[in-house]
Amino acid sequence: MSEYFSLSDGDVIGFDLDHTLCRYHLKETSRLIYESFARYLVEHKGYDKDLLNLTPATWDFCFKGLVVDLEDGNLVKLAEDGTVLRATHGTNDLSTEDIIKHYGPKREWKHFNSLNTSFTRSPKYYFYDNYFDLPGALLCGRVVDMLRKRGNEVNSDFWKDMVAAIDHNYNTAAFKADAGTYFPSVKRDPGRYLQPCSDSVKAWLRSMKSAGKLLLLITSSHSDYCRLICEHILGKDFEELFDVIITNALKPGFFSMVPEQRPFRTLVNDVEESEGLPSLDKPGWYSQGNWPHLHELVKTMTGKPEPKVVYFGDSMRSDMFPASSFGKWETVMIVEEMEGEGVPKSDAALSNEAQVEPLEKRGKFEEQGMKSPSDVSEQWGSYFVDVHSSGGGEEESQQLTWCCHSIHKYSTMAIPSVEHIADLPLDYKFPRFSPDKPCTNGYYPRPPDSLLKRCESL
Repeated sequence: MSEYFSLSDGDVIGFDLDHTLCRYHLKETSRLIYESFARYLVEHKGYDKDLLNLTPATWDFCFKGLVVDLEDGNLVKLAEDGTVLRATHGTNDLSTEDIIKHYGPKREWKHFNSLNTSFTRSPKYYFYDNYFDLPGALLCGRVVDMLRKRGNEVNSDFWKDMVAAIDHNYNTAAFKADAGTYFPSVKRDPGRYLQPCSDSVKAWLRSMKSAGKLLLLITSSHSDYCRLICEHILGKDFEELFDVIITNALKPGFFSMVPEQRPFRTLVNDVEESEGLPSLDKPGWYSQGNWPHLHELVKTMTGKPEPKVVYFGDSMRSDMFPASSFGKWETVMIVEEMEGEGVPKSDAALSNEAQVEPLEKRGKFEEQGMKSPSDVSEQWGSYFVDVHSSGGGEEESQQLTWCCHSIHKYSTMAIPSVEHIADLPLDYKFPRFSPDKPCTNGYYPRPPDSLLKRCESL
């Protein structure tokens, strides 16, 4: 395999939507999501009203890549081999001694093999790997704190309420019904939460179409929410940019459920037809579906027996792992955490931020310094690298986090946003991740600070 990767080699370019083609204003969106979940617990499940009160400092806890252990209420950050690097009970740090007490002298997290090989959900743990559910990690921590304070036993019962809160706000009927807190808020003021794509991204998408590439949009969002987002970020004519649009794709099952795959369905006024399609025979807008049927359509449309697909996404569980493992697609991971570690923001992102709201209108959270969920956390450290010490006077070592290791394993390359590469020619050659190259290879425009420091120290 070539050590370089170029978009010009792809026949088909696919995109996830949320946090991939569409960037969100993370602080605003995270506050909204947290409030959506917490309000449900307070109003429908009788939880303490105090869950609704947050200080800006509380947001430091919100960190992508944590796993919540539903059996004991611990949240853990894992190294590439499954060692527990840091852990909390609720939002309170566990000391090295506590970690060893919980996880043994080798600090091994017992469910690691199951998570690491399949990324599937489990009744025993939940992996927070995208910004849509990430504020739930903070809420989980605070719920466990609250249960402890009341003297209640912490077990997985609280999780049923968390799942109900997620479903109440995000289920496919919620947008149309104005149910929950999330969708009504975004509908009322999309510009507060969504960042429009720059002209360079729109031109980049058009240039790929002009170069004969097929363009796909594959999102687990429902069609009505997808339309709202795309009209806001790309314009009313967004459908012209894509050959195939797939909503409610129910990833990762879209890739992994073979051969019991879900059929594609057509939509009428955003309602799925009850009868599934036996196959996909023409471009258009569809719901649900599976990659083998899509693959057959793409073969017909490109006239190639094995068309090369490149897919952009932000979630390891829903995008990178299944698209590379089942679809054998090239994958480009959007990793906003790179910007929290010294990688400059794109010009488009900076001008976007300036346009969104003049400084005097920024809320009290901005002034008092709410951390963005993509920034390095005081409590959890870096998303990419962490220090591991076994205690007992042993030397500390710099270890890759499990999330960072997974990026290198299941992605072709990583970028902070599509804006970062939209002005480059399609035949630009990007170095790809490779097990026999330094672990800094594969990040564009440059690796995050913590990885550079680790490489210097090795």
